Amino acid sequence: MQRLLIALLAALDAVVAAAVGLVALLAPFTLLWLLAFGLTADWGALWPVSGTLWQFAHAVPVEVRLPDALLSSLGIPTAAASFNLTVPPLAVLLFTLLFGARSGRRASAAGSWPIGVASGALAFTAASAVVALTARSGVLRVELWAGIVIPAAVYLVGLLAGAVVHAWSEGDGGLIDRLHDIVDGLGDWAPVTAESLRGAAAVLVALTGAGAVGIAVMTLLRGGEVIALFEAARVDVLGAAMLTLAHLAYLPTLIVWSVGWLAGPGFAVGSGTAVSPAGTELGVVPGIPVLGLIPENSSMWMLISVLVPVAAGAVAGWMIRSRLVWEGLGTGLAPRAAIAAGIAALSAGAAALAAVLASGSIGPGRLAEAGPAPGALALAIGVEVLLGAGILLLTPRHRDELAEERTDRWNAEMAGLTAPID
Repeated sequence: MQRLLIALLAALDAVVAAAVGLVALLAPFTLLWLLAFGLTADWGALWPVSGTLWQFAHAVPVEVRLPDALLSSLGIPTAAASFNLTVPPLAVLLFTLLFGARSGRRASAAGSWPIGVASGALAFTAASAVVALTARSGVLRVELWAGIVIPAAVYLVGLLAGAVVHAWSEGDGGLIDRLHDIVDGLGDWAPVTAESLRGAAAVLVALTGAGAVGIAVMTLLRGGEVIALFEAARVDVLGAAMLTLAHLAYLPTLIVWSVGWLAGPGFAVGSGTAVSPAGTELGVVPGIPVLGLIPENSSMWMLISVLVPVAAGAVAGWMIRSRLVWEGLGTGLAPRAAIAAGIAALSAGAAALAAVLASGSIGPGRLAEAGPAPGALALAIGVEVLLGAGILLLTPRHRDELAEERTDRWNAEMAGLTAPID
């Protein structure tokens, strides 16, 4: 009966996650529809647009086909009548991922994470199928299989991450415990996998924070250009509010772009363009207000920004080194070198995945190329993080420092043994 309850709760979590994401898109569009078209509007078009955008927000590629009437009324050239959109607002995707991780952790804590993961994945796949089958639009088109599989895959990754991480730390009495026992039997190499993952997580948190700080700094320096682009758009209060909400939804995407700039390779805003610390080459940029944050000029002095990933790797290396000394594990040079390489490789892989999600096409013509290049960003992050982590993990420790940390550990253990029992 408990397994049935876990399965039902995991399925409910999946339905709630899909519903919250849909409502987050449907609510503002409903308000826009009502204020722009009134009660006599064609409400039948609201759901297909909202459902398709929900799929797009989960990294499903969308093909835009503008009708001939719209082309003639706006004077849009025929060559721009059809184009792809593949740079999604990652805020919705991250919400689904985190909600899935929460559900997977709950299933693991309840004692049967495989049942919870399977039930949650099936329920979210069913919700994705309902959206894909009912939200069909003539203007915004997606492949049916992609509209079902990709959002479900995002939720499944979150489920597995939350369940496995909790089971690894707390135990599950099954497969994860057996795997944990095997790893523990590796002696000095036992902490390599776990510490590599922990260090990579620290690097990604640090880089995310640095990217967000970079956007905040550019907002202070170039906020006037953003306001000017808002004014040039000639939108009313409702339009400005919708643009602002869209910018907020794209904030995680912009953070990836910012990290690409800090790491050195930079990013593109169209074919033949480049925005990096070494230089900025831009042609005609779309009048999207947030693109006003892009610096017009660069300087070789800005290359000092590559020290940010190096510092992130150093912080991760310091954290892992302190844990290894405290626990008396990984004392050999080879295990610590493997941990440094693992941190760099995992960080590079995560950076490549983020770049894949945050790059692609944002419009017709030259706008078919935008965002950071995954390969270049992964290589830069990997090398820079390896340098920082390697310095901290491989540098010999002073004898007095080791003695002090062992003394602190011994004092802590003695304090625990002599503490009064309530």
